[in-house]
Amino acid sequence: MRKHLAMSVAVLASAGAMNATAAQDDWTIRAQEVHTAAASGTLENGTVRVQGGKIAAVGGGRGGGETLEVFAVTPGMVDLAVGIDLGNVSVEQSTETVFDHSVAGALDLFNYRWRRVLESGVTTVMASPPDFDVFGGFAVCLKTGGEATLTARMVKPEASLKAAIGGQPSSGNRPPRGSAPINFYYRRPTTRMGVEWHFRKAYYDTLAAHKRGGTQGTKEDARRDAVLGRTLSGDLPVAVKAMATQDVRTACFLKEEFGIPRMILMDAVEAWREPQLVARSGAAVCLPPFPASGRVPDGHLQDSYFLPLNAPKVLHDLGIPIALSAHDGAEVGNRLANQVGFAMRGGLSFDAALAAVTLQPARLVGIDDRVGSIEVGKDADLVLWSGPPFEPSSRIVGVLLDGRLVVDPRDKNE
Repeated sequence: MRKHLAMSVAVLASAGAMNATAAQDDWTIRAQEVHTAAASGTLENGTVRVQGGKIAAVGGGRGGGETLEVFAVTPGMVDLAVGIDLGNVSVEQSTETVFDHSVAGALDLFNYRWRRVLESGVTTVMASPPDFDVFGGFAVCLKTGGEATLTARMVKPEASLKAAIGGQPSSGNRPPRGSAPINFYYRRPTTRMGVEWHFRKAYYDTLAAHKRGGTQGTKEDARRDAVLGRTLSGDLPVAVKAMATQDVRTACFLKEEFGIPRMILMDAVEAWREPQLVARSGAAVCLPPFPASGRVPDGHLQDSYFLPLNAPKVLHDLGIPIALSAHDGAEVGNRLANQVGFAMRGGLSFDAALAAVTLQPARLVGIDDRVGSIEVGKDADLVLWSGPPFEPSSRIVGVLLDGRLVVDPRDKNE
């Protein structure tokens, strides 16, 4: 049991003179608890030195710049399922397999939801195409604040290939028979089995092309073979939406069938029902937010699936990499930090729960060289806490993004 010491946020003037510009990204943060989410673990009465947008030092003693004193500091959180996009226009729906598009072209960086996510302590997200296609194109990783341009915010432009197993990719499609087609939705797949067929056909076509020594088809075929080839080599993860038990099974079997090295089961509500299979396949799991009712709705099928609070622990105990997500929870109590608290209530340890919203999701999409932990040289994305992180009695009082204080603990209105 960690002792919760009441302490007010104080700001100490630095010994050296500073100009206002330098003060914006030059800080020394002193905390009773520095949770690094790295091998160094938790440092008691430690400091984090921030300079030039990067973490310059971690440990004890004092540094330069202005000093912020808080109870605890953690890395900025990472959410792989933020869900901020332009809806149906964020994905190409004229075909079920898209390999040459990215969701980057359908992001509104001026949307107020980015600021809301940032103020909740989430500094990096993966934005993905909606799940209307079997393969929907590239997801991207970007910062939740800063200059409202893709160039300024981009962390990784091709973070994963988005895919979907289940009922959503076939929803709205009609068999191409009977009445004359009036739009491109008169096509297959119209069932879960058809969705799986499209997934498998794309990979078998790519394998056949590689066996021949190159693509012998259209430019679209060449693009498919290049992108799926990257997933087979392990260069690019496949993020597959698989909510229901049958979809989790299908995704795991497909991973094993084609030897896909890196697969993330997105919104995998019922992965806890097949933990041994998921562990055997080597897939990672990104869980959806915990609902108040205990059941996660699947709006496209008018169905719902049970998600117990101990699901993260069940998966973690088998060595399955897990990430928690919040889907841009709009209500207080639905933010990513709250999901950590729910997972801990279900038996997940503090360290594992912290990793599930910091270093683990960063590793899954290959951005852990920049974000996900408090280590020298990484981006200075930090969350400042009034008490022990993720506990109901604590709140986020400060957020740094690339060394800039975007939520100021000195503001008494925060």
